[in-house]
Amino acid sequence: MEERALGPVIGLGTSRTFDADVELARRVVDATDEAGYRLYDTSPMYGSEEALGLALEPRRRESVLATKIWTESVEEGRAQFENQVRWFGRVEIQQVHNLVSWEEHLPWLEEERDAGRIDRIGVTHWQTSAFPELARALETGRFSVLQVPYNPLEQESARELLPLAEELGVAVIVMRPLGDKSRLPNPPPAAELAPLREFGVETWPQALLKWALSDERVAAVIPATREPEQYKIQVKDFIQLGASPRATINLALAAKAYAFLKGRGYVTPQDVKSIGMDVLRHRVAITYEAEAEDKTSETVIQKIFDELPVP
Repeated sequence: MEERALGPVIGLGTSRTFDADVELARRVVDATDEAGYRLYDTSPMYGSEEALGLALEPRRRESVLATKIWTESVEEGRAQFENQVRWFGRVEIQQVHNLVSWEEHLPWLEEERDAGRIDRIGVTHWQTSAFPELARALETGRFSVLQVPYNPLEQESARELLPLAEELGVAVIVMRPLGDKSRLPNPPPAAELAPLREFGVETWPQALLKWALSDERVAAVIPATREPEQYKIQVKDFIQLGASPRATINLALAAKAYAFLKGRGYVTPQDVKSIGMDVLRHRVAITYEAEAEDKTSETVIQKIFDELPVP
């Protein structure tokens, strides 16, 4: 895999990927390691740091860890960092998440960098309304990494931030290179990708990743890891349309109600699986290939439930 300023150009985003599920984290890390990924991006917001730390233990020396400080409080920020050091040993890229109290956090982050526990300090945000403040932060000359969205439907960062990052020698990590699923158009027919095959492009996600990486100002892209095949669950060819974000909300509410009826004030993964079929069966549209093999939305959902481990 090609390498740029931060190592391999494709990394792993862990937002809503495996949360605190250590076994699932190990399976995801094993799969991505086989593909040559070494950059892993996480945050206290995601709830995945400890699981990722345990999953990375056998290959920590070769990995590049990008995490974040996500709090208004300097005291809490320092506590988040101490947890990260405990889980990861050290932090290669420490980012101020969504610009939260970035001016307050910078002095102590610089102290930790000078002490050798952090390699690079970065800053992130996903909203275009925050881009002027991101530019102001970069112009201080105290950040060496920037993380922003960049894909064919979200090119606002290319107007000012990418040129500014290039001018200042700041490495750019692209979040959402495959786009926000609520905005991204349906993938084109396979035939329309034919002209790209000579460049190694066989799928729409590959085309989008290559689109972002064709910009030399981009050091790495970190697609979120939410596709079934990345957990080695082979159902992609059977799903035409997946469940929407509203389905996720309803699944969470239904699982809470199910747990309440069982006399518990908390939800377990098994509660989600127990109620999930009733919530999802009418929300998942299957392909003609699935119908040809006598599969239904229920059999596809059940396969996912069966192959995802429950702690």
